[in-house]
Amino acid sequence: MAKLTVTFNDQVVAEHDLDKEEMTIGRKPDNDIQIDNLAVSGHHCRILTILNDSFLEDRNSTNGTYVNGSLVKKHALQDGDVIVIGKHRLNYSNEQASEDDFDRTMIIRPDAAGMPEKENTENESLDRSVGKLGAELVAESEKQAQQQPTQKARLRVVSGTNAGKELEITKALTTLGKPGVQVAAITRRPHGFFLIQVEGKDQSHPTVNGQAVGTEAVKLDDSAVIEVAGVKMEFFLS
Repeated sequence: MAKLTVTFNDQVVAEHDLDKEEMTIGRKPDNDIQIDNLAVSGHHCRILTILNDSFLEDRNSTNGTYVNGSLVKKHALQDGDVIVIGKHRLNYSNEQASEDDFDRTMIIRPDAAGMPEKENTENESLDRSVGKLGAELVAESEKQAQQQPTQKARLRVVSGTNAGKELEITKALTTLGKPGVQVAAITRRPHGFFLIQVEGKDQSHPTVNGQAVGTEAVKLDDSAVIEVAGVKMEFFLS
């Protein structure tokens, strides 16, 4: 499990397992990780963890969030990254992260001509990191496969450049959207398919049947209508 080690003046003050899909960091006591220091905003940043990967997002903090010395708004965390918030350092460790699981995932750009499975984007670090998220789901699904049949699913694009095109969901994790604008992920689990937001610009969120989806996974029912980055898709089970 990934974790953060919080240090101040080179002294360890706390350790936190990233055991929730979303964990908030800030000065106010309602945060999951509270850092009581005036250099830290009330709600400074958050960490979204999906399977074995974590994403850091600054929440318009006053003094900014830094990773390895660079100011960031969004960042796909890697083992050994150092987050700096005010005068506190948060060391991210995740020894289970692996670089060889890219073939277990699919990246769909429903706004792009031909809707390729993968293409270069302005946010290649996000694409690379998302490519690792399917490993544990694959293991879980394969373990359950002998006990129960696996449902199949497909997407039909109903608006935009690729309207009418259908695509079968065959991977453990399928990302949808436009990096830098809005990205969501469909995860295949033994007990169904779920949608979760990975990246969103400002306060925008993907929707399922018109309802906004955030960092809590939402189960997809047959004929659900998904909208990501302005493109509508229908989800079907078979």
